[in-house]
Amino acid sequence: MRWMVYGVSGFTGALVARLAVERGERPVLAGRSAEKVRPLAERLGLEHRVFGLQDAERGLEGIDAVAHCAGPFSSTSRPMVDACLRTGAHYLDITGEIDVFEGIGRRHEEAVEAGVVLLPGIGFDVVPTDCVAAMLKRALPTATHLDLAFVVQGGASAGTAQTAVEGSAFGGRARVGGEIRDVPLAHRRRVAHFRDRARGVGAIPWGDVSTAYRSTGIPNVTTFTTVPLGLGALQPLAAPLLRTPLAQRVGKALARRIGGPDERTRRGTRSEVFGEAWDGEGRRVRAALTGPNAYDLTADSVVKAVHRLPAVPPGAHTPSSAFGSDYVRALDGVVVSGPAEVG
Repeated sequence: MRWMVYGVSGFTGALVARLAVERGERPVLAGRSAEKVRPLAERLGLEHRVFGLQDAERGLEGIDAVAHCAGPFSSTSRPMVDACLRTGAHYLDITGEIDVFEGIGRRHEEAVEAGVVLLPGIGFDVVPTDCVAAMLKRALPTATHLDLAFVVQGGASAGTAQTAVEGSAFGGRARVGGEIRDVPLAHRRRVAHFRDRARGVGAIPWGDVSTAYRSTGIPNVTTFTTVPLGLGALQPLAAPLLRTPLAQRVGKALARRIGGPDERTRRGTRSEVFGEAWDGEGRRVRAALTGPNAYDLTADSVVKAVHRLPAVPPGAHTPSSAFGSDYVRALDGVVVSGPAEVG
């Protein structure tokens, strides 16, 4: 399979490219800036292409699959998906944005007709949480409610930070009765029983509000992470300012200065995921996993997922609907506990 990493001038795209070469892969490297793409391609001895998303159809000529790593995906996913559907290239990305998942999910029939796999969220957003959700559904088919929580160590990249700036202007979101609803940030708090220790977490909008429902059919989904006390009350007060174009420009400019965690930091940090599902009869099941640093997990997942695509039926997928709930167990350094019934 001839595949491409688009967005190698970003932290995660470059990480994917380097890992691919370490594993004997020869992806084509691509992005919008020759000054940023060419040096990496020359260091790694790889073919490279330079094109903007408005020329993505031309840029994908001869490519079987593209790993799209250039965010924020709220603005970049649609033109790349359009190009993939026209050229027949399979599409993967590393988004965690609810609206991007929803938008790509609505293009399922187009993808089937084109013979293309659309697979957003094949990184830490949302592979571990999506696979845990599918495990819990398999363990408790009658589940009506699902809570998913995560914590990550090691800091963020510029792309992640820019996406956070966009999201800071809005509150929370949750799946309620099968529908995505706007809710206050941290509208629920609970204890999440991670593998290392229990932690208090608050509700946030996370990609699984979209994907977990598509993967499991569970109609009530809430996602959590560690949230400072009082943030839920402060966010609505700050939101009008955060939505202004000036605040967004300043915030994103600051975010672009973030370099992302270096190799030493990534080696010394990890990620944790917890999930709990329950039904109307009071039955509950839990599962948890520990993984490597979220960026290392993302790069590992992208490189492994590419070559599994030919076996996936065309259409829009989640990680677990494409590869099964045990896909996360195939990733380096991941340890899963459960699912187990809660007594």
